[in-house]
Amino acid sequence: MIQRIQTVYLLISGLLMGSLFFLPFAHLEAQAGELYNFMYRGLSNTDGELVIPTLALAILITVATVIPFITVFLYKKRMLQIRLCGLNMALLLGSTGMVYYLGTQLAEEISGIVSYKIMTAFPIVALILTFLALRAIGKDIALLKSMDRIR
Repeated sequence: MIQRIQTVYLLISGLLMGSLFFLPFAHLEAQAGELYNFMYRGLSNTDGELVIPTLALAILITVATVIPFITVFLYKKRMLQIRLCGLNMALLLGSTGMVYYLGTQLAEEISGIVSYKIMTAFPIVALILTFLALRAIGKDIALLKSMDRIR
C-alpha cells in the first residue's frame, strides 16, 4: 500500500538525492585564488561554466534519485521492492565514495583545497532511509505470511 511508512522513507530519500542536482557538494579554491563549485555534473567555475565534467557521477546520482520513486509505486511486488532497495543502497554507497574520490582528484588536478559541504552527507542519510524502508517492507511480507497461516 502507498500509505505505509516505507513510502515516507523512500520519498524522503528520493527528495534528498534530488536536491543534489541543485546544490554543490564542495567548494574548491585553487592556489591562484580562483573558486570552483563541485556539482553533480562536474567542476564549474563561479560563472557556471563547466570546467571538468564528471559524467559517471551524474549518471549514478540520476539513477539513485529515480529508483526510490519507482520503488514506491511497486507496492504490490514487495520482493521487487526489496531488490530495488538493495540496488539503491549499493548505488548510494557508490555515489558517496565517488563524490569523495572525485573531490580529492579534482582538488589535486587544479592544485587547490577542497571544502566539503553538508550536502555530501545526503547520500548517507538516503542510504539509512532506504535501509529503514527495506526493513519495513520485510515486516510487511512477514505480516502477510502470518495472515496466510491463520487462514
